[in-house]
Amino acid sequence: MKVLLDIEDSKANAFMEVIKGISFVKAKSITENKAKLISEIRDAVEEMKLIKAGKKVARNAEDFLNEL
Repeated sequence: MKVLLDIEDSKANAFMEVIKGISFVKAKSITENKAKLISEIRDAVEEMKLIKAGKKVARNAEDFLNEL
């Protein structure tokens, strides 16, 4: 299982030391940009699930491209 945590910078080092002390846990820090990217991808996947379930309407690709 993978878990993404958001921890105050001032407490992060202490938390990482505790986590690294647990033999069955592998811990690795990621950058703020990478965390944001993961969050945005997760949101996009959730939106696709809603579209596939018919709970949300997809935009026309041509309209999307015209916005760019």
